[in-house]
Amino acid sequence: MIKHSQLFIHSLFQPKKLASYRLLTIGKVIQYVFILVTIVTIISFVQFLTGVNETALQFEDLQQYVKVIQWLLYPFALLFLFLTSTTLLFLRISIYALVGTILLKIMKRRGEYRHMWRTSAFAITWSTLLSILFVYLPIPSLFGTSINVIITIILLIIAASKYPKL
Repeated sequence: MIKHSQLFIHSLFQPKKLASYRLLTIGKVIQYVFILVTIVTIISFVQFLTGVNETALQFEDLQQYVKVIQWLLYPFALLFLFLTSTTLLFLRISIYALVGTILLKIMKRRGEYRHMWRTSAFAITWSTLLSILFVYLPIPSLFGTSINVIITIILLIIAASKYPKL
């Protein structure tokens, strides 16, 4: 049985293997996606905590209010971030899977949407990690998004080229 750490390393450094992961069980793929969601959520939550502290330092009344509701604010913020990250990541995977299915037809390869969904789940690893990094760099959001889309599409093309021919 393949480990999540192996899937992570292969999705980063061996894009040709992404096509073979289309045969993994959907449970294993979804576990991998939730690991990515957890990483994104934790980093977003840390950003939220530091952002609240910066804002609270500027406004005294807000600082008092945050201290009073802190026990309530942080768990709900963490839950909201987790749900938002999950929704957005699954939506991105689904859109990339649709694009990948179109690529399969153009490249005359055999595969279904469900196969490309699994491949897309691994292909977004780079873009997910880069989007976390781009938050800390002075890069315009449109430029960062464009880089992420291009990288993911390139990985999908490489993976689709390894799908069986029609």
